Amino acid sequence: MFRIGHGHDAHRLAEGRRLVLGGVDIPFKKGLLGHSDADVLAHAVTDAVLGALAEGDIGRWFPDNDPRYKDADSISLLRQVVTSEKFEEWKVVNLDCTIVCQKPRLADFIPEMRRNLAEALDSDISCISVKATTTEGMGPCGRGEGIECSAVVLLCQS
Repeated sequence: MFRIGHGHDAHRLAEGRRLVLGGVDIPFKKGLLGHSDADVLAHAVTDAVLGALAEGDIGRWFPDNDPRYKDADSISLLRQVVTSEKFEEWKVVNLDCTIVCQKPRLADFIPEMRRNLAEALDSDISCISVKATTTEGMGPCGRGEGIECSAVVLLCQS
């Protein structure tokens, strides 16, 4: 049996915040605004996995009004989902993610993002794809107001 899940997340960029994507600290003058570390890549992947399992979304599992998740490491939240009993009979076949971001350039950080996601998902890195694109200056991401990410995951029963 196979299951497909899709996840999407977006956060505003703000002064005084760290920029964390896929568990990687990216040197930049702004970071993403959110209750947790606001890692849009990890959030989109978590939502994709939860969607494939028909288990709701990241907000249901880790509510943004719960102080336990204030400044939480989003890769750790993903690990919690993957190590839960809901996931125990599943494994990742492949994951494909696209980060939409005008700046900063992310190419140099993608290998580490892939490693972090592969480790969190207990998957081989060859099954994990992370891409980055710009919007050529169009829309909120193109104007540097935020960053968004989409993810698609295919699971199979283990």
